[in-house]
Amino acid sequence: MTSDDLSSVDPAAGERVAAVARLQATAVGSPALQRLTAVAVQLLGAEAAQVSLFGVDELVLGGTGLPQGTVGIRVPLEESLCAVTAAAAPHPVVAPDARLDPRLAGLPPVVGGDVASYLGLPLAVFDGQVVGALSAFCRDPRTWSDADVALLRQLGDSVEIELELAAQVRELESSRLAFELAIDAAGIGSFDWDLVTGRLVWDDRLTELMGFERGGFDETIEAFAGRCHPDDRARTIEALQHAIDTVGEYDAEFRVVLPSGDTRWIQGRGRVLADDTGVAVRLVGAGYDTTAQRQADARVARVMESVKSAFFTLDRDWRFTYLNAEGERVLQTSRDDVLGRVVWDAFPDAAEAGFGIRYREAMATGREQIFEAYYPAPLEAWFEVRAWPGPDGLSVSFIDVTERRAAEERAQRSAARMRLVADTTAAMAERLAGGAGEEEALQRVAEALVPESGDWVIASLVDEDGRMRDVAASHRDPGSVALVEQYAALRLAALPPTAPILRALASGVLREVPDVMAAVGRLLPPGDARETLRALAPQSAVTLPMVARGRTLGALSVYRSADRDRADAQDVATLLDVADRVALALDNSRLYEQQRRLAEGLQRSMLTEPPEPDHAEIVVRYLPAVEAAEVGGDWYDAFLQPSGATMLVIGDVVGHDTAAAAAMGQLRGMLRGIGYRDGIGPAAVLADLDAAIEGLDMGTMATAAIARVEQSPEERARGLSRLRWSNAGHPPPLLLHVDGRIEELATERAELMLGVDPTARRTESVVTVKRGATLLLYTDGLVEGRDLPLDEGIARLRAALAELAARPLGELCDEVIERLRPEGLQDDVALVAIRLHPEDRPRPREAGPEKLPPRRA
Repeated sequence: MTSDDLSSVDPAAGERVAAVARLQATAVGSPALQRLTAVAVQLLGAEAAQVSLFGVDELVLGGTGLPQGTVGIRVPLEESLCAVTAAAAPHPVVAPDARLDPRLAGLPPVVGGDVASYLGLPLAVFDGQVVGALSAFCRDPRTWSDADVALLRQLGDSVEIELELAAQVRELESSRLAFELAIDAAGIGSFDWDLVTGRLVWDDRLTELMGFERGGFDETIEAFAGRCHPDDRARTIEALQHAIDTVGEYDAEFRVVLPSGDTRWIQGRGRVLADDTGVAVRLVGAGYDTTAQRQADARVARVMESVKSAFFTLDRDWRFTYLNAEGERVLQTSRDDVLGRVVWDAFPDAAEAGFGIRYREAMATGREQIFEAYYPAPLEAWFEVRAWPGPDGLSVSFIDVTERRAAEERAQRSAARMRLVADTTAAMAERLAGGAGEEEALQRVAEALVPESGDWVIASLVDEDGRMRDVAASHRDPGSVALVEQYAALRLAALPPTAPILRALASGVLREVPDVMAAVGRLLPPGDARETLRALAPQSAVTLPMVARGRTLGALSVYRSADRDRADAQDVATLLDVADRVALALDNSRLYEQQRRLAEGLQRSMLTEPPEPDHAEIVVRYLPAVEAAEVGGDWYDAFLQPSGATMLVIGDVVGHDTAAAAAMGQLRGMLRGIGYRDGIGPAAVLADLDAAIEGLDMGTMATAAIARVEQSPEERARGLSRLRWSNAGHPPPLLLHVDGRIEELATERAELMLGVDPTARRTESVVTVKRGATLLLYTDGLVEGRDLPLDEGIARLRAALAELAARPLGELCDEVIERLRPEGLQDDVALVAIRLHPEDRPRPREAGPEKLPPRRA
């Protein structure tokens, strides 16, 4: 484990490792530690003593009586006496016989015989960080007295002081060296001006910077002033005098003229020192060469004049210190007019706008600010701004992005229009496909149109008899929705035939109304309709007929208030696209519904009502899929054989189309004909049907399950019946026994579906049940779908059947479908159930009147 690993696990351990690291480089072999351990050996009468540190391992810093080469070695912590001592902190470890101490007995120094008696004291430095141990030991057992422990504590205090002193000395030396290196690297020279004697002393670096040879400077302020550039001399001496007069700071940048005639920029800074009476007596400070920076600044200024971005700088008092040429153009001003002026005075509207807020934030936080903001007249433009703080103030670059923002706004409006078309189309399709009515779907459309296209909307439908109804309304203000609904309930009855909405419906052409109150309000008779429209206060409107395949299905009326511009050409085009798409969705939905009703009617026409045999109740259910318009292949059947046995059939033809429906009708008819013969069992019915599919070349496949309810006189007397059943690849029927037990009628291996192999062997099984039992046959649409695996669906069906066992059979079947498919059917579902009522009592009312086909003589 490394020191990084240790500190990541335990922060306190990390601090200890850091403390040890500061000591290890200074204390190994320290003479002071050697003397202290020698004193410990002499006063304690021990054979040896040592000082150790522990971090990721033990390091022996020094000792007396140790084998040669011990000082400086490292010992793993798991083998370390020091680690045991540190772990016991703040208490010492006192072991008269280390071989008997469980903490020490297994460590190598004890096992090897080098240590028999041990006395160890934890060492703590740097605010109590335990970093090691001072220990004394002998090769033979001995008793350590309280006086011995107290003596070692006194020596331990001295060791801790020596360790801290060694670390501090090293840190001080490191800091001094770092400071000297930093001064040398920065090229800084120092000065000391004695204001009492007038002597000005420079170090070698400053002497060189000022252009003097060593010994050539006479240490007078006059010699310094003589070397200053004539243009800078007066203000530099003035800055020095101001610092002396105020006993304050000196800060000046000036040029010096070198003997070669070249100039050099020097930045001088210093502080005045006063005597006890407050009189200035010395000025000390430093100077450094800023020529390169000045030249770089000049180059930057030339570059900034040529760039295409506007740029300016402000000092810490918010005064302009620089403005480039592009900045003059964009800000419509000249640099002569703004340099030296406070930015808030030159551009007052910026003070409280986004500019001022973000500039102040940049200066307060020291972080760059990037933003876009609008400046009003006279600029009337949007700017993209970058403002970054520095030691001298704030630098700002900015670009006029007015045209770009206009293009973005146009693109955003276009995207919003496309989203509006997509959202309204999706809302319409989602509601219609989900089984919701046209009125609910149009309500979603009306809600989607506000506020993007208008402030409020009314949607209308034309009924099959040609009458128009307002069926949906919305307003951008939720509190005004009721007002729009009230107007929608009143307007059609009050409007004359010349009203824009009625003319739009009649012509199939959209109508734009620039002044609604003038065009519509005047047509309304006095009363609630006119007053409601006045309260809604529309200014303009667009009325769009919804036309599909040459038929007008309804209209959308979109209104805007006076505080909003009229719909432009793009707005109208978008609304027209919405109206066309909504109309097409309505028309498709109506055609779809017609086809679905036709399909369902055809499907139901092939299914008959069940018989009502003696003391038996049969319930059938057929439900088409919510989202499907095709004719399906699911079917059920129930009929009596001449002997009186009841046959129950459930089946499902592969496919969802007219071919599947036709095949279903054929199979159902053939199965009825085959199964009506007296004495034939379910397995034989399926085998004969499989052969007929092959022989008639039907080319179809289907699953089916058949159950026959039969009973002998003896069984009738005992209240029993037999269920004989066979299954061709269909989900297993479920048998609900009288005692509540549910049994799946399934064989160990499923048998092939019909239409696969006409030679396939069909088997049948028999189960005897008490009267009162219920048998349920169903198609896979009940227990399988996109959201429901077959096994899970059957398990859910079993659970529902167990819970609903006591319900009347019709309620049970309806509730089972509702529980398994609460969100609507994904596939057709056919279901047939029989409940065998006890025969020792009158036929129950819920079983209905006994309706039996005539028996053959």
